[in-house]
Amino acid sequence: MPATELLVHPWLPLAFLLAAVLYASVGHGGASAYLAVMGLVGMAPAEMKPIALTLNAGVSLVALAAFARAGHFNFGLFWPLVVASVPAAFVGGWLESPEPVFKLILAVALVFGAWRLTFRRAEEEFVIHDPNRGVLLGLGLVIGLLSGLIGIGGGIFLTPLLILFRWAPAKPAAAISAAFIFANSLSGLCGFLVKGQSVPSHTWILLPVVLGGAWLGSGWGSRRFRSLTLQRALAIVLVVAAAKFVII
Repeated sequence: MPATELLVHPWLPLAFLLAAVLYASVGHGGASAYLAVMGLVGMAPAEMKPIALTLNAGVSLVALAAFARAGHFNFGLFWPLVVASVPAAFVGGWLESPEPVFKLILAVALVFGAWRLTFRRAEEEFVIHDPNRGVLLGLGLVIGLLSGLIGIGGGIFLTPLLILFRWAPAKPAAAISAAFIFANSLSGLCGFLVKGQSVPSHTWILLPVVLGGAWLGSGWGSRRFRSLTLQRALAIVLVVAAAKFVII
């Protein structure tokens, strides 16, 4: 789809803006929503993946800056995840996307995660547990591979797991996921580009739009939202992501 095609779908930048606001509010980059929107307008899969990864990297970086400035980033929990995920995301970006049945399974898992988060108790009511480092390495490996394959950063899988297993409260989970998404998105994009592919030109038209949305959303999420509000917003994000897997 050439850059002029954006004029045929004037609502497209608005859809990307709204997705960036919502996703950045929970520390995510929005790739799942971007992929769903691009699938609806009939963009070619070869274009969709690099666009989603590029926009994802930009939005997650803005979100990371906001949540880190607010004091929510936990490096000790982050580094075992990213050490394993980055090389796996590179391999996933180089490989072809998985089959539709695989995506349907992921969609069901995301809906289940959204349901659990919707009825989750306040974080003050339970004790945060320290995860085993080996478990974090294994989790990073699996999520990184999935991220590169599908063309996302992996936050839709990581954030709910951090909260549901009581490894981190909502806002630290958002900060860790933002950094995780940024690293995986860049790695997956490199895996895609190393095959001689390129990023479509209209990506650079959409990038300022989503960065503006990221600034708004991450500001609200990192400082104004209560933890339970953040969990509800994350549940919406997971449902949107599940819809993407069904649509594409």
